[in-house]
Amino acid sequence: MKQRLQFFAKAPEIMKAVTALNKAVDECGLEVSLLHLIKLRASQINGCSFCVEMHSREARRDGETEQRLYLVAAWKESPLFSERERAAFAWTEAVTMIAKNGVPDELYVSTLEHFSEEELVKLSVAVGMINTWNRLCIPFHAIHPMPAAKAA
Repeated sequence: MKQRLQFFAKAPEIMKAVTALNKAVDECGLEVSLLHLIKLRASQINGCSFCVEMHSREARRDGETEQRLYLVAAWKESPLFSERERAAFAWTEAVTMIAKNGVPDELYVSTLEHFSEEELVKLSVAVGMINTWNRLCIPFHAIHPMPAAKAA
């Protein structure tokens, strides 16, 4: 796949704003490990290979285990995630696929058992942020930072 355009070069001012919001999300006070996991899960849902690869790599760099990374896609069946992480995954899925069912009241209430209202706002912005990156990387065919593996 060939990159269609370099969005940072074509719209530098708005990309400065996107980058500033991304930095604010990364420094918002939510656990770095949790941010890696929700970025990975949203990117899996959206099919953004660039972001799946990047956030898997960054999570490993920051100490996440291979096993947990493999199981993010099957988090509902895995015992390896905390109740807080599970709540974040459920919230991430609902917000990422918001057109499907919205965000049900039951999910809102159950998520507040694991996140304060302030944290839930931060989590929602983090989910929105990774969805923004996915919506830039997918249509413009962002190029992976590592060489592609050869197909068998």
